[in-house]
Amino acid sequence: MHDLLVRNASVLNPDMSISEHKDVFVDGNTISSIADTSAVSEASKIIDGTGKLVMPGFVDSHTHLCQTLLRGRTIEEWPMIWTRFLIPFESNLTEEDVYWGAQLACLEMIKSGTTAFIESGGIHMADVAEATIKAGLRAAIAKSTMDMGGVIPASMKETVDECMTATEELYSKYNGAGDDTIRIWFAMREVMTCSPELIRETAKRAAALNTGIHAHLCEHHDEVKFCLENYHLRPAELLEENGMLGPNFLSAHNVSLTEHDITILKKYDAKIVHCPTSNLSNHGFPKTPRFLDEGMVVALGSDGASSTSLSLFEKMRLMRYAMTAYWGIPVFDSRVMLCLDLMKMATVNGARAMLRDDFGTVEAGMKADFITLNIDQPHIQPTSSLLKTLVTNAGPGDVCDSVINGKLVMENRNVLTLDEKKVMEECTKRQKEIFARAGI
Repeated sequence: MHDLLVRNASVLNPDMSISEHKDVFVDGNTISSIADTSAVSEASKIIDGTGKLVMPGFVDSHTHLCQTLLRGRTIEEWPMIWTRFLIPFESNLTEEDVYWGAQLACLEMIKSGTTAFIESGGIHMADVAEATIKAGLRAAIAKSTMDMGGVIPASMKETVDECMTATEELYSKYNGAGDDTIRIWFAMREVMTCSPELIRETAKRAAALNTGIHAHLCEHHDEVKFCLENYHLRPAELLEENGMLGPNFLSAHNVSLTEHDITILKKYDAKIVHCPTSNLSNHGFPKTPRFLDEGMVVALGSDGASSTSLSLFEKMRLMRYAMTAYWGIPVFDSRVMLCLDLMKMATVNGARAMLRDDFGTVEAGMKADFITLNIDQPHIQPTSSLLKTLVTNAGPGDVCDSVINGKLVMENRNVLTLDEKKVMEECTKRQKEIFARAGI
């Protein structure tokens, strides 16, 4: 008697091929086996997989859950969005605001196929952790750290010691929580708001705790200009000089990078995240094909919900056409951004970006983090390549079920861990109150 069985489904294999008529068995938090469909298989819970595809859950590798209630407010606004909207908004959030906003983000992620995320830092991260545990998602969570910057209010800046103490306390309480679905990382917001001393100490403390570091890097030209003027180094060179780069370093955005910068990041086996929606609307086109050619781990992120959805279906599609338009068309290369690579970026590469090798694929022995898609639909079938059609055609509404760490968290699009109506009602009320307090 198994704990869970998805019966008679198609399966997306680790090599991105498709197998049909398979039974997927889960025992505890692990995929125990995958076998040809048999009518005699037994389990405590059986999901009918007919007309469905079992595939790895998506990993949103760069997001900001505390910005969820900013949704819709930053679109079509002129720069600087950071100083005019994000700072006033974040500085006026209460712990309960963050808790409910994080639940809303978790709801959207579950319903759009995301089973894990990497939070790059905000305020009240303990409340993000609590909301994530309640929702049942897997996550790496970091607290935002800033100790300088003229536009940053005093309430959002801390000393180096205060930054380190806050993250270490969060680590002590939540690392390994939720049946080891929660990991706590250190964060560096960006080089314009983090001193070299803070960068050095962050690297030192992360190494001591054997955990990750999440940072915004080369997101825009202002960041590069600031580093050159103040340190006579580019951002990647500054981080290298202060000991931050390493295999545990996750670099988000990565738009304004030179070939030398890429060489530095590869040298230290840094992990790369591209956020196509925010990058294309504010910063430019990253050199994604170059990172892939170098064999580096490249993942996808939403950058939070302030100006976009959290759907990684959307991010894969946008990345494909953006890279084809910018890098492919000028040189007549239609294969500059392959669907196979995009699916890996959204799944297994996200797991590797989280420094995990025990989930991200559907195969025996891996953690049971997977979703089912209804593929028996006119916008998907018939197709000569299901993988390519998933990248170009599928969407959040096609997600039927979600299993995270062996637990069924959504069944037939009904989220089992959160009260969807209550969360939406509470967040609607709170959004208006926050906007009034922040004056935005």
